[in-house]
Amino acid sequence: MTNPNNPGFEASPARAYVLGHSAQELERLNAQERLVGPITRQFLREAGIVPGMRVLDVGSGAGDVAFLAADMVGNGGDVTGAESAPLAVSAARERAEARSLRNVSFRACDPTETAFERPFDAVVGRYVLMFNADPAAMIRKLAGHLRPGGVMVFHEVDWDGTRSFPPSPTYERCNRWIVETFRLLGTETRMGAMLHAAFVAAGLPAPVMRLNALIGGGVGSADYLHMIAELARTLLPAMERLGVATAAEVGIETLADRLRREVADGGGVIVGRSEIGAWSRV
Repeated sequence: MTNPNNPGFEASPARAYVLGHSAQELERLNAQERLVGPITRQFLREAGIVPGMRVLDVGSGAGDVAFLAADMVGNGGDVTGAESAPLAVSAARERAEARSLRNVSFRACDPTETAFERPFDAVVGRYVLMFNADPAAMIRKLAGHLRPGGVMVFHEVDWDGTRSFPPSPTYERCNRWIVETFRLLGTETRMGAMLHAAFVAAGLPAPVMRLNALIGGGVGSADYLHMIAELARTLLPAMERLGVATAAEVGIETLADRLRREVADGGGVIVGRSEIGAWSRV
């Protein structure tokens, strides 16, 4: 990806992909998909993904976006997931087999350097460009896989959109830890807001853009807060190594409960990171 997140793809030049592909991380991504999958589906639908299309999903990780696209294109279409991490590719193939999906396949490759048999109707990706040192160059190369009139679609995040009202100190602090860790590792935490510039710099028409966010209070915020706590868990070793926060400060084993309790007791509402989609036709 993916993601904050669907983890992405390590193109060259690349920022380090810091989230890894451990079993725990893949489980975190499954939980994340239940929350952000509907947002990605909305972006893809508006971008024009319809039955019968041939789609390339870049930075496909364990396959969540590829599976979503496969459902949208139906049996008359097909989806190819491109991912550089062999462990993630193996997991994606196992999941596709378990679901008896025949219109999706996965390749361990760099899609910016791979020659595919036929052009695609769409190239899609979620939480991918934030891990790439030159997003415009990546988009430009990927556009070469599209047929004339094909569509490029990316879903990225902007962590500057997070907030709570009234302020939830633990939630605000947790977001700061995550953002600071990502930034010290070279990950672009505002990639969503940078999509317009990246598309234009890649030579594509200015993209259509949409913004969505997860928002809720009380029990309505519980799943998102759990997702944030699990992301903090994944990043904790880097947080400590970089001096962002200590294990004692984070208190990872109780973090999710403390987040939920603080929001519920304060009668507050939390707003998640901005989920931003952008798409353009070549």
